[in-house]
Amino acid sequence: MNTVQELHSEAMALSASERTSLAHDLILSLDTPAHFELGPEQEREIQRRVQMVREGKAPGRPAENVFADIKAKYK
Repeated sequence: MNTVQELHSEAMALSASERTSLAHDLILSLDTPAHFELGPEQEREIQRRVQMVREGKAPGRPAENVFADIKAKYK
């Protein structure tokens, strides 16, 4: 197995919170971190929204509806 496949397998064995943290760090590594740093208020808002999703309290919408709205708005 090559290194990327090994890393993928190991990453998928992590808990959800560990994978989230890893994904966050990887995204930040794609460009200058200063462009992606979040303030404490932004981090709290993200955590609040994640918690709402986990508790089933966030009103979701099908992605196709969201994308259709975006396309209509920017045509």
